[in-house]
Amino acid sequence: MKAAVLVFPGINRERDMARTLRLVSGKEPAMVWHADHELPAGTDLVVVPGGFSYGDYLRCGAIAARSPIMNAVRSFAAKGGLVLGVCNGFQILCESGLLPGVLMRNENLRFICRDVFLKVERSDLPFTRGYNAGQVIRVPVAHGEGNYIADGETIARLEGEGRVVFRYASPDGMIDPNWNHNGAINAIAGIVNEGGNVLGMMPHPENHVEAIVGNTDGRGLFAGLAEALEKAA
Repeated sequence: MKAAVLVFPGINRERDMARTLRLVSGKEPAMVWHADHELPAGTDLVVVPGGFSYGDYLRCGAIAARSPIMNAVRSFAAKGGLVLGVCNGFQILCESGLLPGVLMRNENLRFICRDVFLKVERSDLPFTRGYNAGQVIRVPVAHGEGNYIADGETIARLEGEGRVVFRYASPDGMIDPNWNHNGAINAIAGIVNEGGNVLGMMPHPENHVEAIVGNTDGRGLFAGLAEALEKAA
């Protein structure tokens, strides 16, 4: 798996993500600066990590979405390349037009930093082949603007096409407003594009991959990606 991790001013989760990719794949990912115009040759996975690109000024992800490297990411995705955006990365993917909708202020207007439960809606994507459909996983969130919103037509299309990949849920997998921590429409925590090769999600699976932290539920996402790319090679 030859991964590229994008680095923007203010991003602060790029090293966490790089460590996770190295642990799971055994290969060192390339760190790609926002002002670069091309991805490294042979890249098969682009990761847009979490953090606070450009201090979250204007709108979260709006400035980063207009960085030179994002033109290369859009071209990469258009050719079927795998792109993963986590937290601020999800916001950047929405702002750049790679995913629909927008991430707004949490419903309670407070920053949320805690473990949450996610229901995995499908397991037939490169991002989810490490899980079973219907499985509930526990991973952390750390965001102030994770409330996913889109117009009714877009939500209907996402639901009808099975493009909602993760939802906030109770520990037993029930979709309950009490467990929808940021107020996202339909408890949406992660979606994919029409081609299924671009995933954006608010929670941080990269922080739950080592037993030493007490939970490895996030590892399945990266292990599944590594396996999918190895078989495609």
